[in-house]
Amino acid sequence: MDRVIYTAMSGAKQALERQSVLSNNLANVGTSGFRAQMLSMRSVPVQGDAVLGTRTSVAMSTPGADFAAGPVQYTGRDLDVALMDDAWLAVSGADGEESYTRRGDLQIDSEGFLTSGGYAVLGDGGPVQVPLGAQLFIASDGTLSTLGEGEAPGSIAQLGRLKLVDAGDATLVRGEDGLFRQLAPQGQNSQLLPADENARLATGSLEGSNVSAIESMVDMIANARMYEMQMKVIKSTEENDQRANSLLSVQN
Repeated sequence: MDRVIYTAMSGAKQALERQSVLSNNLANVGTSGFRAQMLSMRSVPVQGDAVLGTRTSVAMSTPGADFAAGPVQYTGRDLDVALMDDAWLAVSGADGEESYTRRGDLQIDSEGFLTSGGYAVLGDGGPVQVPLGAQLFIASDGTLSTLGEGEAPGSIAQLGRLKLVDAGDATLVRGEDGLFRQLAPQGQNSQLLPADENARLATGSLEGSNVSAIESMVDMIANARMYEMQMKVIKSTEENDQRANSLLSVQN
């Protein structure tokens, strides 16, 4: 009976882990540029003392993200940008390391820094800082221009250019902060992608999440039923053990 317990117990545990991944994907169905996290399950031999070949457990892994493009919707907002093709926007992560995102609902914080999801957006000279009160314009190639408050339209000044990278041939991995970084060889720091002069974006538009709310809900229901099935197997095994002990017990 212990063979059943090993499989059902590990299966139920991994079903809970899978539920957390599905919940995270569903929670970000409205997040601009979000990439769904993928997951897979596989059987693995039980490790430890007294290993038996008939005992297996279940392991779940998240091999990567789904990099399929999300739907693009026109918003008309000047600071909304949709990255085209394989273009990604460079930002400064929580650890100060250059990272990459497809989130295009840009904001200007109280200090004038251009941000994406709370992270400073990087330009050709580092974090982009907009003069307070100035209006910001973003061209399709990422060029930034500003018009000071009260100035004539002919006074538009160039501020710099967003750092846009092409991740088509790169291997990006998602960090705990939700940002992506270039996968580096083992033991080395993550490598920076060079700016791509040909990368383009669409202003006044946003790329939505590539998570399907309907598919995620169906997966969550199926996963919940899988967990219930594993628990029923454990309960049935316990009942069978009790019956076996009753039959084998010595009756006085």
